[in-house]
Amino acid sequence: MKTKSLMSLTLGTVVTLVAAISCFAQGMNEDNCFYLKSLHATTRGMAYWYDKANGGLETIVGVPYSQAGCAKCHVSSCDNCHKQVVNGKAQYSAEAAKNQEKCMGCHGREAFMIMKIDKAANTPDVHVAKGMTCMDCHTSREIHGDGNVYKSMREPGAMDVTCEQCHDSLPKSLSHTIHGKKLSCTACHVRHVVSCNSCHVETMLKDKKRVSLPVSGWKFLMNYNGKVTAANMQTFVAPGDKTFMMFAPQFSHSVMKKGSKCEECHATQIDKQISNGSIDLSWLDKGKEQNLKGVIPVVKGARYNCVYQNYHDGFWTPIANPIEPKTQYVGFGSPLTQEQLKKLLAPQKSKK
Repeated sequence: MKTKSLMSLTLGTVVTLVAAISCFAQGMNEDNCFYLKSLHATTRGMAYWYDKANGGLETIVGVPYSQAGCAKCHVSSCDNCHKQVVNGKAQYSAEAAKNQEKCMGCHGREAFMIMKIDKAANTPDVHVAKGMTCMDCHTSREIHGDGNVYKSMREPGAMDVTCEQCHDSLPKSLSHTIHGKKLSCTACHVRHVVSCNSCHVETMLKDKKRVSLPVSGWKFLMNYNGKVTAANMQTFVAPGDKTFMMFAPQFSHSVMKKGSKCEECHATQIDKQISNGSIDLSWLDKGKEQNLKGVIPVVKGARYNCVYQNYHDGFWTPIANPIEPKTQYVGFGSPLTQEQLKKLLAPQKSKK
């Protein structure tokens, strides 16, 4: 990769890099380096939902976040992203940090979706297809922080990026007119999300290694920031066959230009099963885990049934009678109301 000289960098980048070097010289702490309060540095989003005070995974694990092996994923210094070696000498570079592989190296779920699932299906995200990278949308404030300690990337004010940054006007369509400001863009324009099933807590605690069963082909819907938005789910297995289920708003980097058809969300068999109180999200077929495909409303009170499996020596074994999972709604998201489900049950048909 071709590296820009310091003279060719923008003033903002120079200030950032000089400030970082100054922090190292003084001994980095939150008083002289606001980066240390950023979500990249603290991974506070994960710590926040994990905490027992918030009804998180700690309630069934009994191990505090600091001992769970999760915090190792934080970006500990500027070197992680900005360091590169040129002619045998280390130097900081803004261009090095903009390398897509830097982001994908840590953001595994996005990498799995972009580089494997969507690539194999030849259904690339519209932005990826145009050659856009992470930093074409995300801002330096999101990456480096702003001196405030946010609970989560979903906390209002933590993130800058929105669809409206580039798409400042919506084309006239029936869907845009009917939904108005009740739906976020992601509710219709996200193709699917990648989820992790049976994240094995014991392996994480003992071996400091994450193992889970990735699944895709579905998209959940829940409320966030006054709108219905795309969401995801994740299940966990803890010692003693304890289980845990989590739902959270999520922006999936699998965006399609044309939104979902009306009949993909309205009056579906999935909607009807949820209105009856129970639906199977995953099951075993000839020993292999399968999962439901389609748009899945998250409604409080409905039962979302999953296969839960234990992991040992590289093998997954189904749990015959798992304990009923504790369910948590995180990321400042909340389930859809019965009134919203009622609207989804009303038949709608896309115009050709």
